[in-house]
Amino acid sequence: MGTVAAPNPVADASPSTMARLAGVLYLLIIVGALFIPFAVPAPSGMMRPDAALPAADQVLASRSHRLFGGIAQLAILTCDLCVALLLYELLKPVGRNLSLLAAFFRVVFVAIAGANVLNQFAPLVLLDRAEYRSAFNPDQLQALSSLFFRLRTIGFDIALVFFGLHCVIVGYLLFKSTFFPRILGVLLAIGGVSYLINIFANVMPTTVRAHLFPWIMLQAGVAEGLLTLWLIIAGVNSSKWRVQASAARTRT
Repeated sequence: MGTVAAPNPVADASPSTMARLAGVLYLLIIVGALFIPFAVPAPSGMMRPDAALPAADQVLASRSHRLFGGIAQLAILTCDLCVALLLYELLKPVGRNLSLLAAFFRVVFVAIAGANVLNQFAPLVLLDRAEYRSAFNPDQLQALSSLFFRLRTIGFDIALVFFGLHCVIVGYLLFKSTFFPRILGVLLAIGGVSYLINIFANVMPTTVRAHLFPWIMLQAGVAEGLLTLWLIIAGVNSSKWRVQASAARTRT
């Protein structure tokens, strides 16, 4: 007797349902990305390499904000995992292997960004524990906490490289699909390249990066925002999706 395949709630859902669910989750990701930096700002402008070191009391005073920010980031990264799975299922008819590769890159992004949250909590542990305060003098503690904040920025920039690769591949798949507007694929691929350029902006002079960074992120933000709105409002052309899915099954 043949084995019965276990039900897959995601794969069994209609393409329109998957598209709108992906859009809602993507909207949560975008809202979180916009507001978490304001809720948990880096002290003393730590985004700048030449910034002054934060005082210990300044870091400890933001303890509750940092705990909230860490939990919120993990929640958003969970949404990222769900979006990776939904986009894989939606774009699998266009190219199964490429769709899987795109999902893999987004999962790598989530893994690095999730581990990077530790750099947000490390200064709190360092400054709040008596054994560390007695082992280091105040200037050393201040310098070490500063190091973790800067590592947080660098770590997220590294994670964005994999997210950028994800966006480039998804953009290509959207362009090749018959059930999404091609312009969405073009814009998302350009946005992905912008994320890749961002890592190189770190080696540029501070003044140059300050002017370049908003333009780099603007490209990606517009592309992801338009894709999110399309997924929520229009969803996907289900009839064309089924035709392309059927053709993909025939080829395999």
